[in-house]
Amino acid sequence: MSAPFPTLLLATGNPGKLKELRARLDGTGVDVIGLDELPFEVEEVEETGSTFAENAALKATAYGWIAGIPTLADDSGLEVDALGGRPGVYSARYAGPKADDAQNNALLLSELEGVDDRAARFRCVLALYIPAGLLADRLACAALFTPEITQVPPTGAPKPFNPERDGVVLLAEGCAEGVILSAPRGQGGFGYDPLFLSDDLGLTFAEDSDRKKSVSHRGRALDTLLSWLEL
Repeated sequence: MSAPFPTLLLATGNPGKLKELRARLDGTGVDVIGLDELPFEVEEVEETGSTFAENAALKATAYGWIAGIPTLADDSGLEVDALGGRPGVYSARYAGPKADDAQNNALLLSELEGVDDRAARFRCVLALYIPAGLLADRLACAALFTPEITQVPPTGAPKPFNPERDGVVLLAEGCAEGVILSAPRGQGGFGYDPLFLSDDLGLTFAEDSDRKKSVSHRGRALDTLLSWLEL
């Protein structure tokens, strides 16, 4: 199957994410560009959703409408069972709007002090916005028969929405299961990686950031979506 679209906007300015996606799509005929490569400046989209799916769809739709091309966005974070799923969508700003990794980790550890059940997971939701037209209609119909892919209206689309008129957002999810340690281990990674002991690796994500890529929540979501697209 040939690539369903020639160009894909990744809604990020993060060079690491761009490099990862370009490597994954090398040889498929899809050219991946970042927000910094658009011929005009775009304002940052505020994440106002209450779930990862809402935030990912919001970003994919907003940037996709501006650029007028298929757009991929993600939202991800840490969910701790003993904390009712927190920090969740607030993972990056758990200790406050300007909190750094050390402050977020310190707050997490203080909230889990004396807690025995420390099961947790990293969750990622990827949202792919496809502009209005026959491709959007075709992919929306195909998603109805694929449990791993969810199709939702673009954020702000009128109801009932019509993919051929409004476009469509396709969602894929990935999880990495583990537990939260009582002290950090490892020098690599970022965020909560030093505290997250991966069930798959038997190590924290900070102890083996290279192997992390093969079992990460983002990597699993990406594999699900791109495999479905046959890319």
